[in-house]
Amino acid sequence: MSYLLRVQLPDRPGSLGSLAVALGTVGADILSLDVVERGAGYAVDDLVVEIAPNALPDTLITAAESLGDVRVDSIRPYSGVLDTHRELELIDNVANARDDRLQVLVDGVPRVLRVGWSTVLDMGTHGAYRVVGSQSAPQTQAASVPWMPLQKPIALDGNADWVPEIWRDMDTKLAAAPLGPSSKALLLGRPGGPDFRPSEIARLGYLAGIVATVLGWVPRRRTSGRRPARRRATGPAYPAGRRR
Repeated sequence: MSYLLRVQLPDRPGSLGSLAVALGTVGADILSLDVVERGAGYAVDDLVVEIAPNALPDTLITAAESLGDVRVDSIRPYSGVLDTHRELELIDNVANARDDRLQVLVDGVPRVLRVGWSTVLDMGTHGAYRVVGSQSAPQTQAASVPWMPLQKPIALDGNADWVPEIWRDMDTKLAAAPLGPSSKALLLGRPGGPDFRPSEIARLGYLAGIVATVLGWVPRRRTSGRRPARRRATGPAYPAGRRR
């Protein structure tokens, strides 16, 4: 059984090695790792860890936090390994899709950004509505989204009044980003956490901006049709009638 473990640990040589040894004491193997964020003296890493089928995931938390200076932010089941180049693959899939490219986007985002679900919202005459959603997106939709339209990617308050009760009951962390200058927004949900880190919000914003450009929602800069005037070559002047 594999789990995605998000840990915060000191950003110094040997910290990751000590964590690997601690996890090894409970029979866990690290399959892959990705650095989520680095700060002043600390790092936040995502690790895909495999343990025996009959082992309890709580043993991973106990082993990691036995080091004292390591904190486990979250743990949840996960299949496969982490691939830091999945954004490029997703953008390519969206660009080459023949059918609904927004559906391709929301189906691929959960694995790329490690969230539970994703949807695209748009503004209509009666307020916001869902355009498309991933297969894991909740059936319950928000009756209103007062934060739209968006100007930049943000982490949303999961306990705000507009959030459906079932989302709050599942402690769903939320983030959103505008899809270019259009009225649409990409909404992400991460039931059970962890909170979205600033680096993840920036990553979401970059992805949404590139996808909007691919979809043609970001106008290209128009260049002037005028050709620059030629400058007449100048050289030394010679008296009339005198050859060079």
